[in-house]
Amino acid sequence: LLLRWRRRRGLWRKVKEAQQRQEWSLLKMDTVMRRFREQNPSVNMVSILSLPLPELSKKLRDGSLPPEHAFYAYVGKALQIATETNCITEYLQESETQLRKAKPRKMGLLYGVPVSIKDSIDCQGHDSTLGFVKNINKPAAEDSVVVQVLKRQGAVPFVKTNVPQSLISYDCKNMIFGQTFNPLLYTRSPGGSSGGEGALVGGGGSILGLGTDVGGSLRFPAAFCGICALKPTGNRLSKKGVMSGVVGQKAVAAAVGPLAKDVDSLALCMRALLCEDMFNLDSTVPPLPFNEEVYSGTQPLRIGYYETDFYTMPSPAMRRAVRETKQLLEDAGHTLVPFELTNVDYVIINFCLRGLFADGGVSFVRKFKGELDKSSVGILFWLARSPSWLKTLLSWIAKPFRLLMPFMGFLSFFSTVDEVWSLHREIEEFCHQFIAQWKKLNLDVMLCPMLGPALSIGYPQKLSVAVSYTMLYNALDFPAGVVPVTMVTREDEEELKNYQGYFRDWWDRTLAKAFRGSEGLPVAVQCVALPWQEEMCLRLMKEVETL
Repeated sequence: LLLRWRRRRGLWRKVKEAQQRQEWSLLKMDTVMRRFREQNPSVNMVSILSLPLPELSKKLRDGSLPPEHAFYAYVGKALQIATETNCITEYLQESETQLRKAKPRKMGLLYGVPVSIKDSIDCQGHDSTLGFVKNINKPAAEDSVVVQVLKRQGAVPFVKTNVPQSLISYDCKNMIFGQTFNPLLYTRSPGGSSGGEGALVGGGGSILGLGTDVGGSLRFPAAFCGICALKPTGNRLSKKGVMSGVVGQKAVAAAVGPLAKDVDSLALCMRALLCEDMFNLDSTVPPLPFNEEVYSGTQPLRIGYYETDFYTMPSPAMRRAVRETKQLLEDAGHTLVPFELTNVDYVIINFCLRGLFADGGVSFVRKFKGELDKSSVGILFWLARSPSWLKTLLSWIAKPFRLLMPFMGFLSFFSTVDEVWSLHREIEEFCHQFIAQWKKLNLDVMLCPMLGPALSIGYPQKLSVAVSYTMLYNALDFPAGVVPVTMVTREDEEELKNYQGYFRDWWDRTLAKAFRGSEGLPVAVQCVALPWQEEMCLRLMKEVETL
């Protein structure tokens, strides 16, 4: 007991250190910002912050805007948003040195652009905690490949942002840094697991952010905070030096991607990252530069669409968002074709959850060993340690009950390598069938619902079923992006009173509660393309945004 008490005391000391480092970061940002304003009182910060990324980048590169002006404008705004939403975990002080050493002769596409980085993406000399106390004071030995490429393109990573503990959540809270809030409404979640990025970019404190996605972790924050994001094909951008919530699993493809206020900014980021530096630093990334011709194409598109996946009933605003966008695309001369989704429940439970936790959740639960807070995985600990016969029995009992869905990966574990291989083969076959259906309809892209509006804080943890709209495209490993298209209306709120869901169970009743009181909050749609066709995905996103 004494040893345990001493150990816990040591862990709390580490938490206090990390929190003090966070406080010091905000104080440092305030200090450097005040100093800059005193020395440069005539700089119009508001006009700098109003520039879209392509325009800001152009001004920085042609010399009409000094990089210092852009940098300190965003340091000031980021400080304000961090104070309001608790989205920043650490200020990267070396960014000031990088700014001073920047050479105009070696301008990259993102020269002088301040960029925010998700906690789980390694930055040399800084922790990638994933919300775990055990990862405090374990600074990365070197930058991840994507951060290295950003720097070579002239970008200035200046802050790291908050995540939920373990990353396997679409809320944003952990024991070390606490809860991050939505900048549009503080009682709402910013989404997750790239929630700090969503809050910071959504609040205007960063013009470009970098996050990761294994089930919607880029798309939830973007949709909840009213911005754009792109989840590329899993290996389009390097994941070297990027920490994962579940290491080793291959069933559900994770990806690194950008978040920004508009689609052109996402395209500029992809253009900058898909360069020789990326391909040389990580030879596992296919050398596919950005295809400008596809992104700038003007020919009419053939677009598949669906309003529901028949598993998670869309909110009235979600359904309306797809219908209105479909109509606008048709009026613009594009062809819209209904696409029928089937067996989404099977895909989510058997491919995604069982695939993600194919070892019965043992490696996932191991990450929580010795942590101060295990409240979010208490029952999972018990299940992971249960004997095989009990898991089998519980799995058989649980099958008819959707309420136990989050635990299926821990109950329906695989006892042999052959079973895991069979799962991978089944996922592969499903992917080929999905593509065959796509090709039969001769589609270019797909328009789909995106969960929204932002759920109240605490609800994402209760509503893991609602990842069905996003996680499908991680299982398929298709590029998918989100674009905000409308806001919740009074009529949507009225219609929500009749929301019952497809199963009329606890999940559906809880989701209806989580949606309520959202008038004025943004609602997005999801745009999807075939693997390795990020430019086509962005093309549809741009078309939707413009219309």
